[in-house]
Amino acid sequence: MRMNPAAENNDRQQLGERLNAGGFRFTSQRRCVYDVLLNKRDHPTADEVFMRAKKGMPEISHATVYNCLDALVECGLARQVHLQRGAARFCPNMEEHCHYYCDACGEVFDVTLPADGAMMPKPRGFKVDHYDIAVHGLCAACAKKK
Repeated sequence: MRMNPAAENNDRQQLGERLNAGGFRFTSQRRCVYDVLLNKRDHPTADEVFMRAKKGMPEISHATVYNCLDALVECGLARQVHLQRGAARFCPNMEEHCHYYCDACGEVFDVTLPADGAMMPKPRGFKVDHYDIAVHGLCAACAKKK
């Protein structure tokens, strides 16, 4: 589903501002890679992002996709997520959340957590900066199969 032109223009401006603030230029390749992350929020690997980006921009290279992902992470537009020993995945959800990972089918679900860490036990006086939590198990569909 495509955004309306006004929303798309605003999104493009915000992307450009964040990239500029991080010392990066706005490029069509960075826009394409960011769109891939936003259009299907399934926590793709860099290889999956590359395959999806090629559909809209056939000339994009693997190296360019990796460089774009690095820039998006550095500018706070995406997170690099490590859920298992395999390839890192990328998540455009910058709200505080944890990831539930289905060990059977590989699907990843975001679950929002309070930014102040109120739900998590923590050492006295500890101030939460951000979460990096992955919970492993079976999604509802896979649990029904077992």
